[in-house]
Amino acid sequence: QVRLVESGGGLLQAGGSLRLSCAASGRAFSTYAMGWFRQAPGKEREFVGVISWSGGNTNYADSVKGRFTISRDNAKNTGYLQMNSLKPEDTAVYYCAAGPTGGLSRYDYDYWGQGTQVTVSS
Repeated sequence: QVRLVESGGGLLQAGGSLRLSCAASGRAFSTYAMGWFRQAPGKEREFVGVISWSGGNTNYADSVKGRFTISRDNAKNTGYLQMNSLKPEDTAVYYCAAGPTGGLSRYDYDYWGQGTQVTVSS
């Protein structure tokens, strides 16, 4: 079992930066890939990016590539989503998730956090 808790969301202006954290409990966290997803009002939950269990590989959605960076510290059981050059269209609830394969689909993940709101004003 892995329990995930996101933090770091907030309200900021376009062009700003924010770092989200995902604190995990459970010994198996370091063996799971960690993904980040987001969901805007009235829209489907969409893939943002993923990092492998070792941290050696990452993959990002085209919409955030070059602006967002995912990292993890397995010694601290924590993952991070660094978001730079934020745009109003990045406004959403952001979720971290853990899964064995680290795919692009929400169905590839077994464990989810409760989400944290990010609001970017123009």
